[in-house]
Amino acid sequence: MPTTTLHMPTDRPALRASRLHKVYGSVTALDGVSFTVNRGEIVGLLGPNGAGKTTTINMVLGLLATTTGSVEIDGIDISRQRARALAKTNFAAVYAALPGNLTVIENLRFFGLLYGIESLRIRVEELLQQFDLAHLRHTKCGLLSSGEQTRAALAKALLNRPQLLLLDEPTASLDPSAAQLIRAKIRRLATDDRCGILWTSHNMNEVEAVCDRVLFLSRGKVLLEGNPQTLPQEHGSATLEDLFIRVAREPLKAIADVAT
Repeated sequence: MPTTTLHMPTDRPALRASRLHKVYGSVTALDGVSFTVNRGEIVGLLGPNGAGKTTTINMVLGLLATTTGSVEIDGIDISRQRARALAKTNFAAVYAALPGNLTVIENLRFFGLLYGIESLRIRVEELLQQFDLAHLRHTKCGLLSSGEQTRAALAKALLNRPQLLLLDEPTASLDPSAAQLIRAKIRRLATDDRCGILWTSHNMNEVEAVCDRVLFLSRGKVLLEGNPQTLPQEHGSATLEDLFIRVAREPLKAIADVAT
């Protein structure tokens, strides 16, 4: 009998969000949101603008305190041990560009020092090679193309070998060829490094190609959850994009359709 397996059911999830509520005055931004992201899994967080995606991500990053509820990263409660929890996570988004006046290698060294990375010079060199940035090491990030900036941001996001990686529209500004290469690299992070990844995108074709599971948010609630390949047909839609449009336009009807 084999004595080891690649994934045991007792593994702690990379992320566990439990009953997240966020209230601003009379406005409820999140209303009881719960979900997990397992190690080696890519989960798509989907929904129209204002659904609660950014609020959720900011709570996971500890940038927003929950009104009620909890966030655990690798079993560590972020409200109690924020630094320890965040040491296991990282983040990349098209709107969070690296400082443009620093070169690629200067940015990686700077963020590596912030994370307290051991053997930093070796780690930076590994990432320069992994993301095909070695020939750009002395180029200022503000002069890079969109694809090069995305690769540099992902290299920065992997400096600390995170167990949880948050990606907010990571390929939004890329051409189809560059986006395909980035998606393949991210898929390998989950498969080879067993990184748990929470991915937001409005590109449903991309979500179908990359994500193992998706969550549909609307008005601060999780309406639907499942495999992006089969979820649309389970709820009477031809494609994931059609299902997204239904949830965005008529969330209450979508709930009723699910119930029936």
